[in-house]
Amino acid sequence: MAKINFGGVVEEVVTRDEFSLDKARQVLKNEVVAVLGYGVQGPAQSLNMRDNGINVIVGQRCEDKDCWDKAHKDGWVEGKTLFSLEEAAKRGTVIQYLVSDAAQMMTWPQIKPCLKKGDALYFSHGFSIVYKDQTGIIPPDFVDVILVAPKGSGTSVRANYLAGSGINASFAVQQDATGRAYERTIALGIAIGAGYLFPTTFQNEVYSDLTGERGVLMGALAGVMEAQYNLLRKHGHSPSEAFNETVEELTQSLIRLVDKNGMDWMYANCSTTAQRGALDWRHEFRKAVEPVFDKLYASVASGEQTGIVLKANSASDYKVKLDAELREMRESEMWRAGAAVRSLRPENWKK
Repeated sequence: MAKINFGGVVEEVVTRDEFSLDKARQVLKNEVVAVLGYGVQGPAQSLNMRDNGINVIVGQRCEDKDCWDKAHKDGWVEGKTLFSLEEAAKRGTVIQYLVSDAAQMMTWPQIKPCLKKGDALYFSHGFSIVYKDQTGIIPPDFVDVILVAPKGSGTSVRANYLAGSGINASFAVQQDATGRAYERTIALGIAIGAGYLFPTTFQNEVYSDLTGERGVLMGALAGVMEAQYNLLRKHGHSPSEAFNETVEELTQSLIRLVDKNGMDWMYANCSTTAQRGALDWRHEFRKAVEPVFDKLYASVASGEQTGIVLKANSASDYKVKLDAELREMRESEMWRAGAAVRSLRPENWKK
């Protein structure tokens, strides 16, 4: 591992300087990696590994026609590299359990009997293991239980790989039945194209992930945008102006400066008026949301959020309700304005 100073705290991480792709191929040369689920993370991780020369097969529920057809389109061949969930699990020596959290709970009774002594059971989220009292997922003691969790959506994992970069990922070993769990985990992380790998635990991964998704990454971001947009509209600003000042300038300009060199660099490259106001109001916003984050983290740690997810996502009408909620967001004035703004970007101008 390489020792890196993260803001005054030294952490150990794994990069390709210490663990090369060739070494990963050597570690995995006798493995059959069975990727179960071809929804969000499954396509990206399986395709990246296939491109990197790893022996990969895919398991997918045949009744999920959209995902099955997508797997066909991506070059997985039924009966050779594409199988049912159970058949793929039986054939694999590394079983990447990448169906949704709710689907893991529902399919575990079929998958558990397929596990063989010496297999590795791989997760990209600590959810099912940490909340085992709710999911019922308790792996047998004769398999490695490991985790590689990319810090991005499957779409980004694949796009960054194709662009020659990578998405950072955390890793953890929950159970080492073979004595090879650590090297298997790191090899798989390198094989899926991680930028670098940093250690965690299953519990820390799921607590941070659930908090992040509901917080800054998605829930808080959407809520704060909606609040500012609605405020500007209430005071007579046009949809175009409200959207540009709320979303477009953030995504097309400022966040790219943060990505390049950090928040302070973005501040340094804005007007002095913007700097002063942002520096002052930053503290107001932090103090306002700290109680919300305290409540959110407590809800995650208690398992309350897990119960909500499992109940909602296991319901027969989940997809219908999800589509309705997303449609409500999509058809709101703010995001209809966003569609119009995006259509006016120079790359979309008619040539």
